[in-house]
Amino acid sequence: KKKKDLLILILLIIALFAINYNFLDNSIKNFLSDSEIVEIERIVDGDTLIANGNSIRLLGINTPEKGEIYYDQAKQYLEKLALNKTARLEFGKDKKDRYNRTLAYIYINGQNINLELVKKGYANIYFPSGKDNHYNEFLNSWIECIDTNLNLCEKSTNVCATNCIQLKGIEIQHQRIYFYNRCERSCEMTSWSIKDEGRKKFIFPNYSIPAYSNVSISVNNGSDFYWDEPYVWTSTGDSMFLRDNENKLVLWKNY
Repeated sequence: KKKKDLLILILLIIALFAINYNFLDNSIKNFLSDSEIVEIERIVDGDTLIANGNSIRLLGINTPEKGEIYYDQAKQYLEKLALNKTARLEFGKDKKDRYNRTLAYIYINGQNINLELVKKGYANIYFPSGKDNHYNEFLNSWIECIDTNLNLCEKSTNVCATNCIQLKGIEIQHQRIYFYNRCERSCEMTSWSIKDEGRKKFIFPNYSIPAYSNVSISVNNGSDFYWDEPYVWTSTGDSMFLRDNENKLVLWKNY
């Protein structure tokens, strides 16, 4: 009788496992790894969505803000990839940001959605907590995007952008950045912009850099231009993007 009861119990467990395989499989995956299965309900913008009632900020990327070029396209592309779909969230070093949003990489059918936004030029790489094990993959996708000249990766055709303006250096300790004009002509830089990986942006006022001259920008008064931020360049690593007055990429540098 005991053997019969044990056999019935085993059969019941097998039946329950078969009926609830997906639930059990997901539960085991969630238990063994720092991840979670969710349903994506709404897209807020190019790098934020709502899943299971929670706000999710996509890790590794930063997309344009509302009113900026490619804002709508980034949001629409994320909607195409993710809206109303089941996704797996993979968490990074920090699970929440200062706005209490969950930080995660989004996977749908094995595809890293965050990475796809970089490949298509709708996002730049963004690692504010420092480089993780996905960093090189994202960096390579950004380089690939530049090679294909897509959207945010589209290169400037301005003669000063292609031939004259060089990055001279970034001084993290002094929060200062230098550019050099190597041409024998002056270069108009009015409305050109400098941006880090995140939201910090400096826009040049009415300015033309003389031939064979440097220009410096920092968060203090010891430079040609003052950047009104408490800090810009992070010690854990960052990227610099210089764009012309049409938002085309002049040059970029990561460290």
